[in-house]
Amino acid sequence: MRALIAAATLLLAPLAPAAAQDADAGQRVFNQCRACHTINQGGRNGVGPNLHGVWGREAAKVEGFRYSTPMRERAAAGLKWDEATLRAYLADPKAVVPGGSMSFVGIRNEQQLNDLMAYLQRASTAQ
Repeated sequence: MRALIAAATLLLAPLAPAAAQDADAGQRVFNQCRACHTINQGGRNGVGPNLHGVWGREAAKVEGFRYSTPMRERAAAGLKWDEATLRAYLADPKAVVPGGSMSFVGIRNEQQLNDLMAYLQRASTAQ
């Protein structure tokens, strides 16, 4: 059922009206991610991979990071981090990558998710 919901989210995301996004507020939301991830260019991998350049990147492509088997399998099947896939993954990681190692339960607050998406796009593409 979770996989069905994740698939529906991916398919319907482009149809949903875009809510206001605040990248600065998203930076504060990202603070809960900092325990495992960095996002600065050239930053280290932690428990999770460095997220610089995640926007538009194929999944499981950070050099030197050891991804879980389910994440590598999803990557081999063509998972790419774009607006729809990142949104679905950050809302419910286990629905997008069942059996994956990310222990984060997801962001349920729609505004926080919108803000985080804006921050990730800005910060992951910054030079």
